[in-house]
Amino acid sequence: MSEPLVLGIETSCDETGVGIVRGHTLLADAVASSVDEHARFGGVVPEVASRAHLEAMVPTIERACETAGIQLRDIDAVAVTNGPGLAGALLVGVAAAKALALGLGKPIYGVNHLASHVAVDQLEHGPLPEPCVAMLVSGGHSSLLRVTDVTGQDGGVDPMGQTIDDAAGEAFDKVARLLGLPFPGGPYIDKAAREGDSVFIDFPRGLTSRRDLERHRFDFSFSGLKTAVARWVEAKERAGEPVPVKDVAASFQEAVCDVLVRKALDAASSEGIEDLLIGGGVAANSRLRFLAEERAEKLGVRVRVPRPGLCTDNGAMVAALGAEMVARGRTPSSLDLPADSSLPVDDVLAG
Repeated sequence: MSEPLVLGIETSCDETGVGIVRGHTLLADAVASSVDEHARFGGVVPEVASRAHLEAMVPTIERACETAGIQLRDIDAVAVTNGPGLAGALLVGVAAAKALALGLGKPIYGVNHLASHVAVDQLEHGPLPEPCVAMLVSGGHSSLLRVTDVTGQDGGVDPMGQTIDDAAGEAFDKVARLLGLPFPGGPYIDKAAREGDSVFIDFPRGLTSRRDLERHRFDFSFSGLKTAVARWVEAKERAGEPVPVKDVAASFQEAVCDVLVRKALDAASSEGIEDLLIGGGVAANSRLRFLAEERAEKLGVRVRVPRPGLCTDNGAMVAALGAEMVARGRTPSSLDLPADSSLPVDDVLAG
């Protein structure tokens, strides 16, 4: 078949993901998560994540191949996240990908985690509109990108804005902890918020004042919002009053989603771009999806969001970007490609 068959490996944080795609068709998306091992610590522990990747790698590869109905020798290329992420976790995935590429005699593509979150949408909605504005929101990242070529050719992934402190997902986790909700906080706040009042508390919208917009028009900040929630909850507790968890969750979530959507649509309008893609773990949030589609429709902007299972970290997104690299004739990475925990978003393909 003419479309490339690519195996992708993702180990940037706490999930061991192995995906197999043929062109834009998803054949397998196997994930082994270590989230339960981190929950008792209230966050991801890098050493625990690395060890979990080591234990899960081979079984997850085998499961992906079985689901796809292929043998490893059938693949055309191996793709792997080489950054950004946790250094030790990345090293496990990169080492596994190198071993596969060397043993099978196949090319290897070291790809950017963030660009992979953009590319995965092709598995559900077909070829990306180029240009488009991509908003990536997760536990470690809140970014706005102008994408003209998802493989990064000729500056094809251009950063427009990013978080200057806490990322959106990080804020969800910290506020969930304040409210006594489990880790990871995003799904639990989303669930609680559905029964809460989103205007119960008018929490601040970071970097949206006129002065802030002059310097940080497309940047994000959620640290002040997190602190505002903490102070509100502490004041209730000092007064001996019950904390209305559902209302606090709804009001906090509304503040986050309002800022995200407002800035994303402003970025699209400023560039004259009519397509907005939302990716990353927080893109699974129901309120974010609704607000984005509602406001975008009024502006004539089309919104694309992958299904929730493809928003969180997974190997399918890495395979999707790898397949695009093969299809567009990008030069494979060398076998000495590094794992780079602070890889910039516009460095899409390792040399």
